[in-house]
Amino acid sequence: MNMPERYDPNDPRLEGWIPVPEGHDFPIQNLPLGIFEGGGHGPRPGVAIGDFVLDLEELGFLYGETLNEFLALGPAAWRALRKQVSWLLNAENPALRDESAARAKALYLVGDVTMRVPVAVGDYVDFYSSLEHASNVGKMFRDPANPLLPNWRYLPAGYHGKSGTVVVSGTPVRRPWGQLSADNKTAKFGPSQRLDIELETGFIIGRTTELGIPIPIAEAESAIFGVVLLNDWSARDIQRWEYQPLGPFLGKSFATSISPWVVTLDALAPFRVIGPVQDPRPLEYLQMDGPQHYDIELEVLLEPAGQEPVSICRTNFRQMYWSMAQQMAHLTSNGASVRCGDLCGSGTVSGQEPGSYGSLLEAAWNGTKPLELPGGVQRSFLEDGDTVILRGWCEGEYRIGFGECRGTIVPA
Repeated sequence: MNMPERYDPNDPRLEGWIPVPEGHDFPIQNLPLGIFEGGGHGPRPGVAIGDFVLDLEELGFLYGETLNEFLALGPAAWRALRKQVSWLLNAENPALRDESAARAKALYLVGDVTMRVPVAVGDYVDFYSSLEHASNVGKMFRDPANPLLPNWRYLPAGYHGKSGTVVVSGTPVRRPWGQLSADNKTAKFGPSQRLDIELETGFIIGRTTELGIPIPIAEAESAIFGVVLLNDWSARDIQRWEYQPLGPFLGKSFATSISPWVVTLDALAPFRVIGPVQDPRPLEYLQMDGPQHYDIELEVLLEPAGQEPVSICRTNFRQMYWSMAQQMAHLTSNGASVRCGDLCGSGTVSGQEPGSYGSLLEAAWNGTKPLELPGGVQRSFLEDGDTVILRGWCEGEYRIGFGECRGTIVPA
């Protein structure tokens, strides 16, 4: 049976022949891509479907130890692969389900494989695009009455991070050493005492450009392959001393964790929404009409050593002030080039109320209001042995998710 001419991988009626529990992050409508090792093989591309990984190299669809070469093929190739895999897994297509030998070679339980960073990250940029997060930080450290700097509503602020310390979910995060100052005049060298999280999403760039050639806003989303969860771990005490006058450096560069599965923008398309009103209206090169955001529920869980995980934050990506497309257009507006596999972080995603703040800095208000956890445990910042878990999902006619992005703090 051939694939129907107008086959839609986002059709909510689709069902696969691999059983997927209700509410699972990876139904047939998702099909995120990643790089895994298992079955005696080295790193290779796979697709997540339920509790399984489909081996794309075994099936002859895709090769390589990263997704970079595939990204370079462009959106038409991305869509063609997703459609082919969806049809292969469709309950109406008997092609693979009736071939037990092929099925055994091409399917692995998630628990039997090791996930890798899905792309070779060339450059990493972290933005600062949540109005609520920027306002909270401004209230704490600048002016409670006027927390935002004048430029914030005119441009997606960001900084260049360290791509070499981007790690996959599950990688332990070692507490960093750095310069610390108690009086903002003198310093000592020691382990960070104010280790924090940043709840973010990250988008992976799928286009390589020439130096001097910007990506216009109308083409920005076509240059984005997909989205991951991202935790931009932050040493607030190191950052506080070093960031004046040039901004984040060693307080950020020690580790950035991402989830292993890349959810494509095509899979997210049914969950597009209108973002918040931008006032003043952005400059022309940042203007875009119609739905420009995505309705992604986000959650942070904190698991102290030996205890059950506790939800400490629920928020939504849809309220981000600056969209991914605007971030992409601004990133290249000066002619800066990008490459397939480059990674951009959204910046901390925070809501308007306590319980929706995407960092401990906000949730415990710079240590003045410690979080109360079960068993009399308190947290203002992370302690050794703490595990942080980020989760994200979209809910509509069906649910798709991102899996987990987790990391455990180990001693300095």
